[in-house]
Amino acid sequence: MNRTRVVVTGGTGFVGRAVLRDLLRDGASGRGVSVRAAVRTVRPGTEDVPDLERVTAELTDPRSVRGLLDGADVLVHLASRVVGSEEECTAVNVDGTRAVMAEARRHSVGRIVHLSTAAVYGAGPHRGIPVDGVTPDPVSPASRTRLAGERVALDAGAVVLRPGLVLGAGDQWVVPALAEFLQRVPAAWDGGRGQASLVDVGDLARLIGTLARSPDPLPHGVHHASHPRPVRNRDLLACLAELDVLPAGSGDLPWAECLRRLRRTPGRLSERQFTLVAGDHWYLSEEIWRLTGCPEGPGPLARLADAAPWYRAHLAGRPGARPRTVPHGEQDAKAVPDMGRPDACRSGRG
Repeated sequence: MNRTRVVVTGGTGFVGRAVLRDLLRDGASGRGVSVRAAVRTVRPGTEDVPDLERVTAELTDPRSVRGLLDGADVLVHLASRVVGSEEECTAVNVDGTRAVMAEARRHSVGRIVHLSTAAVYGAGPHRGIPVDGVTPDPVSPASRTRLAGERVALDAGAVVLRPGLVLGAGDQWVVPALAEFLQRVPAAWDGGRGQASLVDVGDLARLIGTLARSPDPLPHGVHHASHPRPVRNRDLLACLAELDVLPAGSGDLPWAECLRRLRRTPGRLSERQFTLVAGDHWYLSEEIWRLTGCPEGPGPLARLADAAPWYRAHLAGRPGARPRTVPHGEQDAKAVPDMGRPDACRSGRG
């Protein structure tokens, strides 16, 4: 049986590890997928995974990319730099993408999936936005260069995915950011009304895996890749409190007062990042799930119970972490007005 040969860049990252698990589970089932993962360093003891080949490549060195796609049928380009200066992000997100896409052309790779981010739209607020329903206006070096990388990938014939906030075991940004902001502003932010496009990392990986191995033509162009239903901030925080990942807040502050208190309590993260996780940032995402026939799953809140142990351990090890004083399962729902525990969170635990 001929195997579909998939090359994955960024396979050691948060999303990349989940995508490798999805593709290798598919290969192990006998459905004919083999994977070559481009990594910066091959660690001892990681070579003996069936159907997985690891090769070293450094996207800032185009010479190291030569031959990466030899014999490949599919390229899944997940590697990106999400922090750093304009020059550092450009070296990976633009120049590195250009080198990988040139290899894809050289080897006539017919199927390319490229991961971007909804952060390319900028500050918002955004409510129910279709693809490019507002002009992208990225505000950080990472998002500016990822938008530029999208254009390189599109020119090579890729399908480009823009997920919103990605949750799950391994998330070192979204829930840790919520934890910091709750320390600085311990209240329901504007009543928790803000809605965001979220996706569980495993569900995003299933979507990417479906695109990689489907025999059907790719839905060319840019697609939002979050769960179709946006999540209210109060529901997300209530679910995380129920799972003893974050403390339950108390009281309700209007938006302007939240910003004033945030400015009075400096921290690692910025006001712009607070707005991203607490305000409206949701994008119409139904189309890609429909076009691929990939079930979107029950939603990111229902998946949080599986990730809760990882989040608890990760947050406990962060500098400045504050111990929670309320035992797991004993939070008082009345302590947070209008932040009742969502059914999706309860069903996710059972």
